[in-house]
Amino acid sequence: MTAPTTPKTLADPAALAARRALLGAPHLAPLRAFAARIAAAQGAPVPEPDPLDGGAAARLLLLLETPGPATGRTAFVSRDNPTGTAANLFGFLARARIARADTLIWNAVPWVIHAPGARNRAPRRAEIRAAAPYLPALLDLMPDLAVVVLAGRVAQSHAAALRALRPDLPVVGVPHPSPTFVCTSPEVRERIAAGLAEAAAHLRFCA
Repeated sequence: MTAPTTPKTLADPAALAARRALLGAPHLAPLRAFAARIAAAQGAPVPEPDPLDGGAAARLLLLLETPGPATGRTAFVSRDNPTGTAANLFGFLARARIARADTLIWNAVPWVIHAPGARNRAPRRAEIRAAAPYLPALLDLMPDLAVVVLAGRVAQSHAAALRALRPDLPVVGVPHPSPTFVCTSPEVRERIAAGLAEAAAHLRFCA
């Protein structure tokens, strides 16, 4: 399947159905099983990783905050979701020339925390604490991991734990790509672009 060249393509029901048809791909199997375990433990859905991304073979882990309410429309964590955050991420990753096959997009709190129909909110401290033990298990599923990008405050709260787990693993912090943050100042765009450029350099160095 050819990767989209424009954002928000999963708004198209045909494109969404085609993406769902790829969920049986081997590179997703460990992550889907992991997500199912989390969903069962937390009693809440965990969106699927995007089949067009690298899955367990990814070399770059991009950790966001938590699945937004709009994720329910697609059930994917994807740069192609019909949201402003996903569209921003689509553009930033494209400009950094980071290959989709090198990326896994995941969330610091990977399950849906919003009640149906509720507005977006930040994860609570208890939710962040409950999610923390899943991070080492996620790293164990990614044998080729070369760099982690932490997007936003919640993801960056795991920086010390990541460095303790994998002192050799580069960790890059960037602002969250939500329009709420990106539109506040041109500096936010510049910081995200610079952080992803740094991550891309790590990928080239480790190639």
